[in-house]
Amino acid sequence: MSITREEIRQLAEFQDDHSCAVSFYFQPSTPRNKAHKEDSILIKDLAKEAMRTLEANGKKDCARTDIERVVRMSSELRSNGTHAKAVFACAAQNIWREYDLPATLGSTQIFIDRHFHLKPLAHLLGASPLLGVVLIDRHRARIFDLRLGELTERHDLFHPLPRRGRSDGYGGYDGGHAQRRVEDEARQHFKNVADTLKDLLERGVFEKWILACQDAHRPLFEPLLHPYVSQALIGRFHADLAHATRDEIRSHAQQLLDRWQSERRRDLIAQAVNQARSNSRGVTGLRRVLRSLELGEVQTLLIGENLQAHAVECSGCGHIDVHLVSFCPVCGKATQEIVDVGEAILPWVVRRDIETYYVNGGPEFDKVGNIAALLRFRSEKVQPISNAAAEQLQKAGADYPGRLRKYASR
Repeated sequence: MSITREEIRQLAEFQDDHSCAVSFYFQPSTPRNKAHKEDSILIKDLAKEAMRTLEANGKKDCARTDIERVVRMSSELRSNGTHAKAVFACAAQNIWREYDLPATLGSTQIFIDRHFHLKPLAHLLGASPLLGVVLIDRHRARIFDLRLGELTERHDLFHPLPRRGRSDGYGGYDGGHAQRRVEDEARQHFKNVADTLKDLLERGVFEKWILACQDAHRPLFEPLLHPYVSQALIGRFHADLAHATRDEIRSHAQQLLDRWQSERRRDLIAQAVNQARSNSRGVTGLRRVLRSLELGEVQTLLIGENLQAHAVECSGCGHIDVHLVSFCPVCGKATQEIVDVGEAILPWVVRRDIETYYVNGGPEFDKVGNIAALLRFRSEKVQPISNAAAEQLQKAGADYPGRLRKYASR
């Protein structure tokens, strides 16, 4: 099955204090012979290496059950077609979850740690909006979800056109009247589709959408869209509803989505860097970004593929610090060194549903430390509130980490 955002949040919140959380990603390869054994051999080699590492760390039996189950899966994965696979497991806590993914993971990998390894998922989902694709003509509309490269039909709206008489009547009057009625019916159909889209966006079913239709229908349909719906439109392509195949719809929509994401990534990098320079709603560099993440300020996170940095994570409250201290400055508990900072911050990112883009470097981005963020607000610019107001916010479930105020003032 495919993965949902709620399931990713649950994975991000998981922690095993014995460091026995297994994350397995399978990327199908092109077989070089009919035996199709290359993937099975690779998975067995990765499993052996993972077990050797556990034994070296004194955890011989920590994840053995899950690793052996992954190896047994290898024969099934050969017939998995073009899909990749992700497995998250922890036998000690009775967890085993499998998900189908697009075959764009890069490589097959096994990770064993306190948390599940989510970076490959963040690459796939972090910046992907809930996307709708609307295929429309004068009397029918088909509405699809496009998620992780899979196109799923959600609605098929049909509005039958009125039947016309056998003749145009005296002086063509009846014919003209029938034509006007056809146009009115088509306009009402377009309005119904526009209202359906507004409802879907307001309920959070879609965040963005793409329009597919004949060019002649656009000037009739688009003026009927609510401004909110128009702003969420990220692209259009020409299509004939009667003849377009699902593969054609998916291919055109995916190309538009990829283009939109690429353009948005460039714009966000420029915005974050410029806003940081003016001390406005942008920050750059690992220390500043970590602080903003913990204070709940971040709206969009930009992580360089080449991000490399040393940091420590508190075993108690989860605070991440670029200062390699032995004890947490927030709660005082012991810290442990982080190998991959970009991976360690993902639970924060996922829990708060932060838009995340991975950036393939560039001179300007390298200069600012290969990490940046656009902020919802800057906490130091927010006016203090009264104690009574703060209590009301806490009762309402406001996400302000009071335990970090001391850290924020450092």
